[in-house]
Formats: sequence, C-alpha cells, structure tokens
Amino acid sequence: MKFRKLFYLVLSVGLFSMMSCKKDQGRSDATGWKYGDQEWGGFEKSDFQDQLAGPNLVLIPGGTFSMGQTAEDVTYEWDNVPRRVTVSSFYMDETEVANIHYREYTYDLRRFYRETVPDVYFKALPDTLVWREELAFNEPLVETYFRFPAFDDYPVVGVSWKQATDYCVWRSNKVNEMILIEKGILNPNPEQKGSDVFDTKAYLANQYEGSVRKQYEGADGQERKVRFEDGILLPDYRLPTEAEWEYAALALQGNAADNGDELITDRRIYPWAGNTARYKVRDKYQGQMLANFKRGRGDYMGVSANLNDQASVPGHIRSSYPNDFGLYNMSGNVNEWVMDVYRPLTAQDVSDVENHDLNPFRGNVFKELIKDEDGRPVPKDSMGRLQYRMVDDSTLTERRNYRHADLRNYLDGDDPETVSYQYGVSSLINDESRVIKGGSWSDRLMWLQPGARRFFPEDASSSNIGFRCAMIRIGGVNPDNPLGSGNPFKARKKKVKRRYN
Repeated sequence: MKFRKLFYLVLSVGLFSMMSCKKDQGRSDATGWKYGDQEWGGFEKSDFQDQLAGPNLVLIPGGTFSMGQTAEDVTYEWDNVPRRVTVSSFYMDETEVANIHYREYTYDLRRFYRETVPDVYFKALPDTLVWREELAFNEPLVETYFRFPAFDDYPVVGVSWKQATDYCVWRSNKVNEMILIEKGILNPNPEQKGSDVFDTKAYLANQYEGSVRKQYEGADGQERKVRFEDGILLPDYRLPTEAEWEYAALALQGNAADNGDELITDRRIYPWAGNTARYKVRDKYQGQMLANFKRGRGDYMGVSANLNDQASVPGHIRSSYPNDFGLYNMSGNVNEWVMDVYRPLTAQDVSDVENHDLNPFRGNVFKELIKDEDGRPVPKDSMGRLQYRMVDDSTLTERRNYRHADLRNYLDGDDPETVSYQYGVSSLINDESRVIKGGSWSDRLMWLQPGARRFFPEDASSSNIGFRCAMIRIGGVNPDNPLGSGNPFKARKKKVKRRYN
C-alpha cells in the first residue's frame, strides 16, 4: 500500500513537471494556431512583460517640447532657434560616467586585448594632459584626477566623442553578459581573450559560445540559446541625441499642471524651476548654488567662509540639485557629448520638413552586416565583434525614405547651386564636429541653459567635457499601461462564437 502511494506520488510529480515545462502560450489571434506547440509548428510567443532598466538608467517618458533657445541669445549665434518636436521615451544615465566606471572599462580592455590587440587599450585611455595650461599649476590634476580614489566618483574627462562611443559598446556587452550570468545561462569567464570576448550581436549570431552553464528554456519548454525575440537582452547603451539630452535636461514634467492636462505652466530656462541658479526655498539650503559653474571672473566656487558650489573643478557625480527626472548635473559640472553632428542652421534647414519633427537627429551613417555567399555573417573580428560596412548608395536608388548612407551633411544649407557655407573648407565646422551640451565647471551661467549648444571635434578632448549614456525604450511609453501604449479604454464585451476551445 505504501509502495502504491509512493508510486502515484512520483508519477504525479513527474507529470506536473512535464506539464510545467510546456507553458500554455495561447493561440494566434491571426490564425488560431497554438503558440509554442511542436505539433502545431512550434512558433513561440515570448512571455515578455516589460523592458528592464539597465544599471544607472532612469526612464524618461517621451513627449513634445520646444527644442532650442530658452532665454536671450546673448552671443547672437542664432544656432538654437526654437522648434516644436516630439521625443520618444528612452532611458538616460542618472549621472555622468565617472572615473571609476571608465577605469573598469580600460581594465577590461587591457585584460582582454593586451596579447592580441594591445593598441585598443592605449587608444581608450583619457588624455590626462588636458588639465595643463600655460599659466596655471594644474599638474596635480594631471597626475591624480583619473586614477586617485578620491576622484573615483567624479566625471571622467579627457575623453573624445569616439572614445565615449566605444565605451558605450563595451558597456552594452558587459551588461548583457551579466544578464546571462544571472539567469544561469553562462558562467563568468574571466579568461576570455581577443576574438573570444563576449559580444551581444556575435552571441545572437551563434558566433560566441563562452562557458555555458545551461541552455535557455524557451516558451515551448525546449532548451536552446537565447534569441533576440526572447526579450531578455537589453538594447545598446549609446550617447543620447541632442533632442533627447535637451528634453531630459528640461524635465518639464515638473512644470506640468496639477489637473493632468497637457499644460506646462511655466517655461524653464534651466533644469530647475525659476530663472536663477540659487535655491530659493526658505530652508537651510536657501541661497545655495544649484549647479557647479563659474560665477564670474576668477570665481569658481566662492569665498572660503561660505563656498557657493563647493567645487573649483568637476564635482561629485551626485552633487548639486537633481532635476525632476532625478538626473544629476544636467547643467554644470562638465559639458556632455551627444550623438549629433553640429550644424548652426539645423533647425532652420529641416523645420519645413514635417517628418523630421519626431526624434530629430543629425549624424546618420547607415551600415549593414557583412555576409558571406550563403547570407550568414562573416567571421567576427579580432575583438570578437561582427563586421559591418557602410551601405552602398547604388543599392538605395529604389528607396523612398532615404537615398544616401552618409547623411551627416543632409540639408545643411551647403547647396552649391545656391548659397554655400563651405563646411570643412572655410569653416571649422565639418562632419566630425559634434554637439556638446550643458555647460561646465569653467563656464558662465548662460551656457547652463539646456537649449545652448556648442561643438567640439569628435577626436579631441577637454578638461570640461564628459558624457553620460542613454538607451532606447522598446515598446510602450508607460510601464503601468497594460497595453504599453495608447489609451486603454475598457472594450465592450461581445459574445464571439469560436470554432475551437
């Protein structure tokens, strides 16, 4: 009798475990076929719920705003004429990338590539000599700012736009590798070198094996490698576009009407409310500076008896007043790289083209994956990454949405048949000029306006330029919306006669 009970118990547990491995994914609304059932074809429907926020990222709900000038154009540049645009939801780093973060990156490069591609490490190092000046004693900063632990949580500087972009690639792969490790799919692999270093796209293309702990269990109960369609791996970290950066800096939700209408009650000049850089609430913080900037000639932090911003050079990445999105130092501390190529007339040149008012961006250079004769990606390179090339313009003649792969100088007012500004010929502005935003510890208050914009060569660096990363928000705007996007009105219930259960 005991044996029979034990037999039925084991049998029931076994059947339960077999049933639990095969999840009921429902049926297709289009065809009625079962999802994830091998007898019905095996097409899977992921049980994806919502995109996870990567480390240090804050969700920025998208919306419309007036991009450009927020106060008087003191320098009469006319390069930030306001125009109405919409920015889709995205994620933004809560803080600037710090020295400790960048040292982790260079440490990995040295560990991964010193035996195979040693130049990769040396090209990534910040230029610490940016602190030197002809008539200033900044040598201590040259020697200590990047490496000494007292500056661990200070924004990294001396990093070019190209170096910042490369950091984003490393960070994307590092975060996704950690996701696979935490899910028990991969083991930590500290011995990986050269072409065997984890790369997200190489992994998805079956060109990376690594130290496998177990296979991923798909929605149909079958074991396999993780696919992009599973929704587990995060999109790429990258630099924000100028529109994203400016929208995130203004954080206009702090000026929204309390009644829930689409009404912004006040126009912001800075990332905080009001038209002054001092804290105005009557409490113990009253009168303190809200950002790290240069108040006047020779005044970087105030009088010693009562320092104003308490930082003569860049300050701690979580110092100063966060804006209403919870982002620190969107004004002051360091200027920040954004993705865009700089043109002073960008807003005017494209303002009459309606399809450029959603997620505006100048700098598109479209590339494609290099494939072999069988349509498979060619073998990865010496850094373990898939290989890409620029799209050939001759293949775009039949397209309607774009005709050129390199669009950095698209509609930039340099039409030889009319007026020509000779960008890159008789101007310092060229296709390698990138926008910097936010103002810095060495800038006057006027440059702290989110609409202010300047440019810097993409392969150069400075002691007052740093960066932070961004990431797209996939799918819906609001994670609390059950549909993800659109207004979820409760549909009327209708009795529908189905042909199957």
